[in-house]
Amino acid sequence: MPTLALAALAAVVTSTLRLVAVDRSGDVFVDELIYTELGRSAGAGGFPRTEEGLFFLHPPGFFYLQAGWSRLFGTDGGDVLTQVHDVRVLNALLAGVTAALLVLLVARVRSRAAGLIAGLVFAVDQFCVRQNDRALLETETMVWVLAGYLVLIPLARDKPPRRPRARAVAAGLLFGLAILTKDHSALITVLPLLAAFALNWGPPRRFTALTLATAVVPYTVYLTLVRAFGHFDDFWYAKTTGLQRLLGIVQETGFNAPGSPSLMGRLTAQLPEYAPTYAMLLLTPLALYLLLRRKDGVHRMLALFHASAILTLLYAFALGTLEEQALYLLFVPNLVALAVTLPLPARRAVTRRAAVAAGLSAAFLACAILGPAAVYAKDRGRADDGFVQLRAYVTQHLPRGTTIATVDGGTSRGVSHYALNDLYRLDHWVSEEERAYERVEYLIVPWKVIEQGYGNTSMAEVERLTERGQLLFSFEGEMYGELALYRIPLPDGARPAPEGIGR
Repeated sequence: MPTLALAALAAVVTSTLRLVAVDRSGDVFVDELIYTELGRSAGAGGFPRTEEGLFFLHPPGFFYLQAGWSRLFGTDGGDVLTQVHDVRVLNALLAGVTAALLVLLVARVRSRAAGLIAGLVFAVDQFCVRQNDRALLETETMVWVLAGYLVLIPLARDKPPRRPRARAVAAGLLFGLAILTKDHSALITVLPLLAAFALNWGPPRRFTALTLATAVVPYTVYLTLVRAFGHFDDFWYAKTTGLQRLLGIVQETGFNAPGSPSLMGRLTAQLPEYAPTYAMLLLTPLALYLLLRRKDGVHRMLALFHASAILTLLYAFALGTLEEQALYLLFVPNLVALAVTLPLPARRAVTRRAAVAAGLSAAFLACAILGPAAVYAKDRGRADDGFVQLRAYVTQHLPRGTTIATVDGGTSRGVSHYALNDLYRLDHWVSEEERAYERVEYLIVPWKVIEQGYGNTSMAEVERLTERGQLLFSFEGEMYGELALYRIPLPDGARPAPEGIGR
């Protein structure tokens, strides 16, 4: 079967698996709601903004892509949760493109069989499915990164392809689009290119330099526009704050933040679902070693790509802001490295060692594909859409504009706020004075968020607020545990809410 047909097959399988039950397979994540709001803002024109003002923490690439998607396919209608699910469809299709690029890249370096295996492993891996299911930045970022390496890698061969300068420019622009989507991706695009130039690995230095120079063009244009419209001070503040978070100077989110659950506890809890993912990550040093053993330019360039991803994650693990989605930017480069280096199952083995290696590879591949497929079937069979159901309940029982207290949210206002703020007044009103002044009779509690220390209120305080409350709505889900809506007594002396609200 031609390589393009294999890539198309991997793309269809990958996207189809992610589109199944896309609206109920995983509850909404707070960043999805924020990013969807930024996408709507980008579609209205100008720089992306939230209700709090202009947003420069991340580059605007993903938000303008959302805007184009909504404009092209008319997906900007409906409530905020529906819009999140529409963006998830976009990411499911981008995941299919990722699988196709994996097939093409690995096939170009090794063989079509290795490429197809890489594409299928990516298609069913539960960690990748989880990341692609969410309307976050990393899926689009990896599309541009892999596309850039697919274009760049032929320049590292002994016999360069036709029009090498145009290819170097194209690779640089693709890397630039990755940086314009998530600027941290410079660590797996620009950093390997700098190392390749210094070591004289990979493509000839003149082409590496051309790719480097081109890679900064998209972000430079963005920065020029920011300055031209007078927003550079806001941009600088957001970027310095983001850099402090990246370096770990400020720990607001992630496993290294104070009071957060331990990484080891999270890994242990997810072992049944992510065992094949962990197994492949444990092979990371072996994959790097095997790449470095090859002395040709192609494998050396991939080794720098892989090594940069390893160093980035190791720093985040030790000192920086370590968030779950950061692992995606290592897993995919590691999958490429494994696919181009590990022995493949073979019909005939020349030596006993080759036969053992082929047998081990066949067993490993079976576990890497069949195990996640079984977990996928189980997960898609159960709904985890608590906020969709909560929104349906409150719109039926609570009038628009009702004041509701929330207790989730760390540095942001929390998922409860963003999921309902187009209909209701929500904030962190938990003290007796605030509840009396705002006439707060309702409280939303995603209990798992509070138990894990990610809320704005302690567990003891939330229990005190709810002990005399009336449970109006409850949903048990994987992501937030019990998601509950309570009617809580007003403090003494407060005016009650108007008749008919939730009564």
